[in-house]
Amino acid sequence: MDKILEAVVMSSYPNNVKQGLVRRVIEAAKQPMDSEQCWSMLELSTKLYLTGDTKYKREIGKEVLEVYGHYHPEEFEEFFNVRFLLSLLQEGYGPLGKRSHYVLDYIQLGLQFVLESPSASSIFSLLRIEVLRKVCERPSPKQCAKISKLLTQHPQCIPTGKHQLLFCQQLIRCIGQFQCVSEGEEEIMEFLEQVNKVSGLLQRIWRTQTSAILPSLKELFTIISSTEEQEAPSNALASVVQFVPLELMDGVIRNLTNDDSITDVQMMMAIGRMIDWVSWPLGKNIDKWIIALLKGLAAVKKFSILIEVTLSKIEKVFSKLLYPIVREGALSVLQYMLLSFQHSHEAFHLLLPHIPRLVASLKKEDSNSATSSLEQLAELIHCMFFRFSGFPDLYEPVLEAVKALPIPNEDRIKHLLGQNAWTSQKNELASFYPRLASKSETGKIGLINLGNTCYMNSIIQSLFMASDFRHSVLSLTEGNSQPLMTKLQWLFAFLEHSQRPAISPESFLSASWPPWFTPGAQQDCSEYLKYLLDRLHEEEKTGKRIYQKLKESSLMSQAVEHHYLNKTLIEKMFGGKMMTKIRCLKCLNVSSREEAFTDLSLAFPPSDRNVCGSTSVLPVEEIGPQFIEPPENAGQLMGSPWIQRKTPMSSDHAAPSVSVETLGFQEPGEAANPTGGNDVGVDAAKDPLSTFGEQACAPKDSRSVPDLINYFLSPERLTAENKYHCEKCASLQDAEKVAELTEGPHYLILTLLRFSFDPRTMKRKKILDNVSIPVVLKLPILVAPEETEEVCQRGKDGAVPGSGFMTVVYDLCSVVVHSGISSESGHYYCYSRECTDNVPHGQPQDGMPKPASDKQLDFEIQWYLFNDTRVSFSSFESVSNVTSFFPKDTAYVLFYRQRPGRQSCLLHEALAEAGHLHGEPSLHKDLMEAISKDNILFLQEQEKEARNRAAYISALPKSPLWWRDLDRDKDDDSSSGGCSPAAGGGGSGSFHGLVF
Repeated sequence: MDKILEAVVMSSYPNNVKQGLVRRVIEAAKQPMDSEQCWSMLELSTKLYLTGDTKYKREIGKEVLEVYGHYHPEEFEEFFNVRFLLSLLQEGYGPLGKRSHYVLDYIQLGLQFVLESPSASSIFSLLRIEVLRKVCERPSPKQCAKISKLLTQHPQCIPTGKHQLLFCQQLIRCIGQFQCVSEGEEEIMEFLEQVNKVSGLLQRIWRTQTSAILPSLKELFTIISSTEEQEAPSNALASVVQFVPLELMDGVIRNLTNDDSITDVQMMMAIGRMIDWVSWPLGKNIDKWIIALLKGLAAVKKFSILIEVTLSKIEKVFSKLLYPIVREGALSVLQYMLLSFQHSHEAFHLLLPHIPRLVASLKKEDSNSATSSLEQLAELIHCMFFRFSGFPDLYEPVLEAVKALPIPNEDRIKHLLGQNAWTSQKNELASFYPRLASKSETGKIGLINLGNTCYMNSIIQSLFMASDFRHSVLSLTEGNSQPLMTKLQWLFAFLEHSQRPAISPESFLSASWPPWFTPGAQQDCSEYLKYLLDRLHEEEKTGKRIYQKLKESSLMSQAVEHHYLNKTLIEKMFGGKMMTKIRCLKCLNVSSREEAFTDLSLAFPPSDRNVCGSTSVLPVEEIGPQFIEPPENAGQLMGSPWIQRKTPMSSDHAAPSVSVETLGFQEPGEAANPTGGNDVGVDAAKDPLSTFGEQACAPKDSRSVPDLINYFLSPERLTAENKYHCEKCASLQDAEKVAELTEGPHYLILTLLRFSFDPRTMKRKKILDNVSIPVVLKLPILVAPEETEEVCQRGKDGAVPGSGFMTVVYDLCSVVVHSGISSESGHYYCYSRECTDNVPHGQPQDGMPKPASDKQLDFEIQWYLFNDTRVSFSSFESVSNVTSFFPKDTAYVLFYRQRPGRQSCLLHEALAEAGHLHGEPSLHKDLMEAISKDNILFLQEQEKEARNRAAYISALPKSPLWWRDLDRDKDDDSSSGGCSPAAGGGGSGSFHGLVF
């Protein structure tokens, strides 16, 4: 029968005739026959299957084998024996030079008929050894896939014990040598399928034997970190990583990055090759492993590796965004690489020439994937614009390309930059090795205490968080003839852009040091603030006088003249005006004088003085000469250097006066109520008393900021030794004095006069009274009658008809807290937040800036706590309750920012016009270079500290590394490390170019 079958197969008959004859032979084979005939048929079918030169012959051989295996099992088992299989696997089948490629397929076919036979265990034992030998010979991807298919279908053949670990390691080495030699799409898809079968076998083994995972990863790292390979390992290794459980990631990365036996060159080679894996299609979690290793390297301060790898690979990663199949993973890796590379613009600038082309390509693609990627890419680009401003010529084409895409808000940008910076990565050694501590998770930078300089640090941080002032300082040009302002600009720039957790303000301290301060001693932060603002103001005024002389000599242009004849920056930001009126009680003559101020110093009223009583708004004509006598013991006025003290006075009458209104007023221990009172410009004119009369009062045993302001603005009697010299009477007379605010500053600074001189002890003592701080404050500002009428008609700014006053709304920005019982001792820290005019939704109407709602200002703007080098997240609740919890910690200096209104609209418009794309102005070249150099220096310092940490942590208990107890094979001994110099290119339009 075998001769008949062979003659039919080799004949020249048509295939349909052959098929009929073969079918008759196969049907006859189902009948009983002797062993010799079965053996002959099995030999022929084996020959057809293994050496048949056509698919048809191999199919006939397969059919005959299946029939004899099913109907003649004893003969088949005798034929399919261990010795025959060993010969097939070791010597092959067929003539030399033409050995069959179907041996593994043949064995897989025959195994199904001997699974229950007595020889099955011997066959499985043989195959467990032979498949290990096969993979050690580095078979082709096709043969590896056949081995994987055989073992997946018959897992009894998978090596066990230590041989299983070795099998996994050698299989990974095979994958590392896989190469696809064809560029045809069908061939590539076949190659990908083969790789998936092999990596799928690893996954199957790992599921049942988790102990094999870490040794396999060790082998993988050895391969990708080696420099002795003539060719780079295949990107097919990416298929292995996708099956590693993510819960192992932290431990693997931690052990890798803390293993001193791994050289920097090896690590650089490994991470570089892993980044190349972003081009591997259909892989899962590859981007997560790449990012985790990058973060791990940042945590142990291996910055030189990160810098080298980022600059060499970022363009290649970027090019992969063109391909939808790998776009998601490539974008994740690109986002981390760019957002973490914050010490220099170099990485971002490498991408600038490629961005417009990619954006155009994604827009043309018009798919959900392209649209989502465009939005994420635009967000990333705007983060880079924000971080590395000052290159308008380079950024213009990119800005044009993304102009139609959404722009993230400043908070979102700062959040992304803050959480992704290398110096923000946590390090498990930080608690043992403080010098490795990371940058605050807030993204903010602290200030180093140079020896009782917390008073200065708190003031600088408060000024820095006054965003309008900060933007103006950072926008100053070079050569502005203001040396102190220039030093402040540099300090602000480093606070904004440095990668250090904290910076030293030593240079600024020496330049702004009041000459009467004692070095090393604690000082009054309010005194320092007054001195600093006065110095900055006078310095700019001096510059203006110089330019005035240049103008007179016709050496200055008209534009420059207009610029320098405006107010100083300090006047624009912190300057307000106050009208002081004194009325002689004999002749009723009134004298008045307008004075400028940069802060209001608020005295505490006597304990028997109640300033929370009912108040009334007087008509404008009644304010001034017709004073009503105030209660006894008015407080003192310690405002700016231009304002004189208010002396105590006596009277038995109560004094109705214009009072301060609060919104969102919060007592200690209570939640803020942002809805109290009226917002600016909302029905303010309906009820005069609704503007000034609804005052929120603190409990009797505590004070509030409005209490102190109302006391400050209340009339006082000048009698006895404080009599007033009336020019009209030409003698000393009893008089009344009142102060009225005529112009509200953009930033209102309030100093609570907690330190007073005690004549009994001859020492300054501190008033520890708790003062409730409103998050929103309304102040009465005196305006001219014609202005009042105009404002009332417009219904804006809370003007009260006939009163001569309008309300100006302020939002709390910063609170400087003094901890201690004396001005000569203790400690300062501050709470701050950034108040701006930015509104998430909606547009300005009627040309007026649209303020954020009270709720937004109260709860959506993040508070921060600045305590020298330490910066942390905080809340308004903490601000309000600090004195309740810590009686010696009391609010001392408050910063409020004026909301946009009629009085301030010009300044707000000017600030908006001068603003940068995202609120942060461009820095001049010298300053940017200084920051970049310092960031690189810091990274080098951190890396050096991390390298020297071994001596410090040698006494700590060591956890075993994940390959220490494993047997090393010969392949491991030859592995070393290296660095690939190849920069990323990519961009090939072919599918082959994408994957390989």
